[in-house]
Amino acid sequence: MIHKIFAQNAAKIFKEDKTVVGLAAAGSWATGEIDEYSDLDLILVTYAKISGDKTLMHAYAQKIGNLLSAFTGEHVGEARLLICLYEHPLLHVDIKFVTPAEFCQRIETPAILLDTEGHLQSLLEQTQAKIPVPDFQWIENRFWTWAHYALLKIARGEYFEALDFFAFLRMIVFGPLLQIKNGKSPRGVRKLETQLPCADLENLKATVPSYDQSSLFNTLHNSIILYKQLRSELYNDGINYQTKTEQAVLTCFTGIRNKQELG
Repeated sequence: MIHKIFAQNAAKIFKEDKTVVGLAAAGSWATGEIDEYSDLDLILVTYAKISGDKTLMHAYAQKIGNLLSAFTGEHVGEARLLICLYEHPLLHVDIKFVTPAEFCQRIETPAILLDTEGHLQSLLEQTQAKIPVPDFQWIENRFWTWAHYALLKIARGEYFEALDFFAFLRMIVFGPLLQIKNGKSPRGVRKLETQLPCADLENLKATVPSYDQSSLFNTLHNSIILYKQLRSELYNDGINYQTKTEQAVLTCFTGIRNKQELG
């Protein structure tokens, strides 16, 4: 597989670099799910801090292949990430630049490809991966205001805004909650098509609307039902339900939908 060849070559090159502590592979490589359509997620550990210096990040990336394009990952909340596209072969590679101290703070256990002095293996043995889980109260505090926002967009005819909103809900709310329900790591909507039970998958598909007001109203209705179902299954007694807000939004939803359909 081209991913393995590329990674092995990168490890060989970085082995000669005295600034490098080691190299590891994360993502689908670490979970054993890598296939021909996967990105390659690399973690480059250096003694000195590299992230923040885009020129230096690019220089490291250029050492290991024919780099076509590269940019940092602020748009995904990770400025330490350099998102790269290489040619010969054409391959998407994400390189995260970290120090040994930062390597300890991880959400998964990566596969070590290069460990110049055994430091990375030692750090993995001394620390544990901590997977961030959704804050149920944070979601509950926002969900009904989000639903009201979507309702107004649909009523006003701003359908593209509404379509984007439902994608946002699937990524931030439904995907993670459905994964937690099924005993999996909450990773947005990644691979849900192959991992969810049929009933859960059908419920999630019901949150995908078409460019049509009636479909968008139905999708909002389905989204509310799914959220309340997941809330009842996952939330504990310590969650403060936003009952007053919920009722106000549901009443508004009924009124606006009836008005639009009758008008």
